[in-house]
Amino acid sequence: MAELSDDQLVSAFKALGHPTRLAILSWLKDGDSFPPQDRPADEVGVCLKHIQARAKVSQSTASQFMATLQRADLVICTRIGQFSHYRRNEQTIAKLGKAIGADV
Repeated sequence: MAELSDDQLVSAFKALGHPTRLAILSWLKDGDSFPPQDRPADEVGVCLKHIQARAKVSQSTASQFMATLQRADLVICTRIGQFSHYRRNEQTIAKLGKAIGADV
């Protein structure tokens, strides 16, 4: 597993620098804690509307939060029709943990 570059580390830490984005990444660890969806969260991720509802933010704010996490490669987006579903990118998160010396 290749290490993250300094730019990737900075991007990840900036993305996690907002309490709601940090919370979202934590919530996505247990996708089944969100309301049921047509397809299982462990396959496609959690629909943005469920993330928005839990975060208690507008749709545009939720979209911006997820775009920031996606640019940092911390989440993966899957489009199903008109809906965006997000799941954690465990590979990047593991590399981030390794970079800071955490056992993940």
